[in-house]
Amino acid sequence: MPYHLEAIVEPSEKFKESKLRILLADDHALVRAGFKLLLEDISGIQVIGEASNGREALAMIRTHYPDIVLMDIAMMELNGLEALERAKKEFPDVHIIILSMHANEEYVIQALRAGASGYLLKGADISEFELAIRSVARGEKYLSPPVSKQVVNHYMERIGVEEGVAQELTPRQREILQLIAEGHSVKEIAHMLELSAKTVETHRAQLMERLNIRDIPGLVRYAIRKGIVASHV
Repeated sequence: MPYHLEAIVEPSEKFKESKLRILLADDHALVRAGFKLLLEDISGIQVIGEASNGREALAMIRTHYPDIVLMDIAMMELNGLEALERAKKEFPDVHIIILSMHANEEYVIQALRAGASGYLLKGADISEFELAIRSVARGEKYLSPPVSKQVVNHYMERIGVEEGVAQELTPRQREILQLIAEGHSVKEIAHMLELSAKTVETHRAQLMERLNIRDIPGLVRYAIRKGIVASHV
């Protein structure tokens, strides 16, 4: 019985046409819509989901396992840097590009230390947007030109010196610190994290003791200085 060539070729052709699966994580719906429109014009790319905060992003990574995540830094409840660090520990093969309005060297270094594959400024044009995605998909690092020079000059000399400082708080403490800085009450934080109010109060007290800070405004200032929350939060 003769073989049909189409039946043999079709599976490999479908494989060749597989697209890069992208997850968008940004707390502004209009920004996500804009990025989605840009991505839809790039061949070989498929947006598989959208998340409005870091906690949603982690849940969607676990569910959909995207090839690349485009992650904003300043998101409510769980910021992009914290979500990045957790995602890379759980899914080391998922590439994450941090999106930011800021060419702040401190943010860039924190992102690279946490495992980011790229750092892209939101003011980038369409060609750079595509270049960043293609580069990261090949396993390369991508940094927007305005941040590249300063990071190359300082990153390697600072990474070893500051490693201990970056780990002065546990992931849970950083999470609670962000929620405190965003104005959530102890009761609200306990509900969001499925903890008892007493446990949250204990974490808050430990935060103040470890950082030698005596009040909530002091914790908020520290969170802004370390990039845990944005200054407009």
